Amino acid sequence: MTLTREKPAVEPASKARLRLWLRLLRVTREVEGALREKLRVEHGTTLPRFDVMSALSRNPDGLKMSELSGVLRVSNGNVTGIIERLVEEGHVTRSAVDGDRRAFSVRLTDKGRAEFARQAAEHEAWIDAALSAISAEDAGEITWRLGALTKREG
Repeated sequence: MTLTREKPAVEPASKARLRLWLRLLRVTREVEGALREKLRVEHGTTLPRFDVMSALSRNPDGLKMSELSGVLRVSNGNVTGIIERLVEEGHVTRSAVDGDRRAFSVRLTDKGRAEFARQAAEHEAWIDAALSAISAEDAGEITWRLGALTKREG
């Protein structure tokens, strides 16, 4: 697949940006839908479980449940059920936090790290294939430009 579409005629900046936003949403939904299906079929897991394991992989010393919720930008309730299942499967350990009897820290087990590494490698390959029409240079440029949007105030 190659990107050979002609550029549209000059239009107001607001219309061009609206069109970009709608295209970003469509691409994101399509890629995310494919990822969800691949994770379900090939790994028997879900995207939220993958996201939890990814966050724990980046924090090998573990995270408090509240920290994990903050990293994922979801409620504690959303994370609790996922953690329960990952603990049952032996992918995550949960331990009390010293000095706070209501808080728990969670971390990946060796089994969890190995499973996440396997899933993450396939995830990267799936994304690479889904976005293969974009060169590495263009991907870097787009990433940089979109990153500039996240640094704005308000």
